Amino acid sequence: MASGVIVDDGVVTAYNEIKVHHAGEVVGDRYKLVMFRLSDDDKSIIVDEENSVRMKDIEGEGEVFKRLIEKFPLNDCRYALYDCCYRNKDTEKADLVFIMWAPDEASLKKKMLYASSKGALRKKLQGLKIEWQVNDLSDAKDSSALIEKLGSRGSIKELEGKTV
Repeated sequence: MASGVIVDDGVVTAYNEIKVHHAGEVVGDRYKLVMFRLSDDDKSIIVDEENSVRMKDIEGEGEVFKRLIEKFPLNDCRYALYDCCYRNKDTEKADLVFIMWAPDEASLKKKMLYASSKGALRKKLQGLKIEWQVNDLSDAKDSSALIEKLGSRGSIKELEGKTV
């Protein structure tokens, strides 16, 4: 907690909800993307429900990845967990991707606060193996940077049901 920012209990609850799928749960109610932001007083990390996406919100969507990227603000930072579905040469996979969104248009103060608070958040979100740092919208509009994090362009065949 180098920044002194604390992690709200709701963040851990949302992490457990996106991480574990329970038998009998309604698939549409699951998170596809859960977004986190600093509270208005910059003292805690909270769930950004307004920009989080549930499976039912993208049902029938042809461009799932593009739709999710559109939820990130152009001039402010965010953290997010993305339940990423992809196919490699052999199997379908799903991994949680931790996203640190710090666009060039965000204020330097915000970028520094988010960067210095990331460690406290990561401590609460144990077990994440994929992290994607996005500093510019062009980094996110093309899925190739994410595909490199998942494996490589040669090994990943589909992302969110679309051939890559």
